[in-house]
Amino acid sequence: MTKRRILGFLVVILCLSAFLVGCGSSKGTSDKSSGGGSSSTGGNKSSNTILVGADTTFPPFESEKNGTVTGFDIEMIKAIAKKEGLKVEQIKTMPFDGIIPALQGDQVDVAVAGITIKTSRMETVDFSNAYYKSGLSILVKKDSGINSLDDLKGKLVATKKATSSVDFLKSHGFKDANIKQYDDINTAYQTLESGGADAVVFDNPVNINFMNSHDDVHIVGGLLTGEYYGIAVTKDKPELLKKINDGLKAIQDDGTYAKLFDKYLGGDKNGLVNDVKAPKDVALDDE
Repeated sequence: MTKRRILGFLVVILCLSAFLVGCGSSKGTSDKSSGGGSSSTGGNKSSNTILVGADTTFPPFESEKNGTVTGFDIEMIKAIAKKEGLKVEQIKTMPFDGIIPALQGDQVDVAVAGITIKTSRMETVDFSNAYYKSGLSILVKKDSGINSLDDLKGKLVATKKATSSVDFLKSHGFKDANIKQYDDINTAYQTLESGGADAVVFDNPVNINFMNSHDDVHIVGGLLTGEYYGIAVTKDKPELLKKINDGLKAIQDDGTYAKLFDKYLGGDKNGLVNDVKAPKDVALDDE
């Protein structure tokens, strides 16, 4: 009888030991999967999901229609995520000047907003390889007879206030009296349509977007400047940056990327980037 009690006691001890060991193993696994060893996000808990930041005031790259965020950039980042087995958990909209702080604060993992790759920005965030070649262009009425920047000398040019367009025009000899500046670019376009200006000089994709919905205007003279857009990625996730670059290359190769130019830019492929252009090779030096 005594031996049976001792044997029973030993069985209970062994069972308790096995249970405690099991609990220890389970906790270790959990810590590993949710901690810094994750292959992806900082703002997210899952390694397979990403939070994307975007500014919806830059059509056709980003805009919001009936509560849905859409555009070239949005569709592109979703296609990249799909290629890499990532899920876009949420598109977080915010003002353009809030995007870099959001990346630094780990509120989003990546950001798409027609962001020009600049050396100053590369100090605080990483960039993917370039995906769009942008620059300033000239939008005029089709019957204007204007075909180049030289043809604009002495004429009225409308644009958005405090932008690189104003700097460009002044640096090329345009006087203040010849530059009509507005708080938003839509007013500049309205001025062109009403005959209050001879041209609009602004970011080429935005000019293209307006041209696609107005038959009486066109773009002349090609790109006046050159700059590249990149996908911004939080600086402490190099493994995520690699996935973004791999996914970008994949959609370039399978034709998904080129189709976005047809869908959102009316087939205008001036901004197409077919080869790999690393940020360090195309960054705009604004220092």
